[in-house]
Amino acid sequence: MSRPIPALTDAAAQARAELAEDAHAGFDRLVHALLPSPSRQPALGAALRGQLPGTAGVRWLHAEGLAPTARAADLTTAQWLSLHTAWLTHDQAPRGGNRPAGRTGRADSRHGHAPGAQAAPRWF
Repeated sequence: MSRPIPALTDAAAQARAELAEDAHAGFDRLVHALLPSPSRQPALGAALRGQLPGTAGVRWLHAEGLAPTARAADLTTAQWLSLHTAWLTHDQAPRGGNRPAGRTGRADSRHGHAPGAQAAPRWF
């Protein structure tokens, strides 16, 4: 069962209206992550950790002149649009690094070591 989309703030609703129709689903996911409910609004710095990888969230806050303790409900329309653009940039980035397809990084159960690693032969 999915949670209902939280009520948009006026600035978020206006930013959503300025986006193209095909960007609405992504914007709604971002809003859903940052505005979980009217009663529970985490600090924006903490909420962005899960949405923008690495230091991207901190860099975005600094570029917008916001403190990490700011709330998503206080963002302006321009800030919502800027955040959505930053989120799209990182949302579409490849996540797997340079690992070949099919490699998960978990231990290979056939010999108990990480992929590519082999135990030293016992006769050495």
